Amino acid sequence: MDTASLSVRVAGRIELARDIIGFTLVDPAGGLLPAYEPGAHIDVHLPGGYIRQYSLSGDARQTRQYDIAVLREPESRGGSVAAFDRVRVGDILPISAPRNRFALMHATRSLLFAGGIGITPLFSMARALHAQKAGFELHYSCREPARMAYRDALQGMLSPGQLFLYFDQAEPPDVAGRPDIPAILRSAERDVQIYICGPAGYIEWVQGQARAAGVVESRIRCERFALDAADRPVLTDEDVAFEVELASTGEIFQIPADESITSALDRQGVYIPVSCEEGICGTCLTGVCSGTPDHRDTYLTDEEHEANDQFTPCVSRALTPRLVLDL
Repeated sequence: MDTASLSVRVAGRIELARDIIGFTLVDPAGGLLPAYEPGAHIDVHLPGGYIRQYSLSGDARQTRQYDIAVLREPESRGGSVAAFDRVRVGDILPISAPRNRFALMHATRSLLFAGGIGITPLFSMARALHAQKAGFELHYSCREPARMAYRDALQGMLSPGQLFLYFDQAEPPDVAGRPDIPAILRSAERDVQIYICGPAGYIEWVQGQARAAGVVESRIRCERFALDAADRPVLTDEDVAFEVELASTGEIFQIPADESITSALDRQGVYIPVSCEEGICGTCLTGVCSGTPDHRDTYLTDEEHEANDQFTPCVSRALTPRLVLDL
């Protein structure tokens, strides 16, 4: 199983904001890259063996380049630091084809809520909605102006009635630190569609405000880059050991009660690519031929969980003594 199906050349590297670098990726032969819809992301294979997901923030109407933005997070597991310190213009990087679990839906009006680096998929959405002359607003919150990626581009593209900026450290002083969600929703159409991306706490706050205002769950969509520590799936004393069989070879491997499937298989010589290890990104998504998974991810939908024909082995387990995987 390999998430790298393409190779791209790093054609540009630019500082977008404090601790945020933008990379422009192109086909090494000068051709077109696979088409994508706003909200899509790619897996990027970085130096050091890291695989990380980055939203495509560019203009989805053209595919001569992919644009991504990387926030440097020194306390993370190393992927962002590798991108900052080791990726240079001219480098060739393996990437996946674009995937989209955060696509734009038809609506009379769309409300986009971005927190920090969460602007990346929403910038692409704003570009598309603006080009369509659709009704929408982008509410973009950040700690301070210096950390706000794409600020100048957004202000140059969108009108004051479409773009609203908020800062924890307000500038000027009368700029609100947080969007007034109830007031925003009171002026919106009934079939408004809400899109949210940013830190987990920001997403949960906007979701809670929208739900309290009566917005139905199907009209609230979010993209998560990471979970809060309290929300991450963890192994418990109730977990038990089980077996995993590879459909291609018939080999059977033991999965201990206190170890994830991906870790146990890797230790026994079977590698499944992983990235988030929290069940939110889909990098490790694996087909299930038989047996019933114990789904513990937030990547798949409820309907996909019920189908039981694929799962995320980085966090999910088994409800049956054996799972036969499409490996």
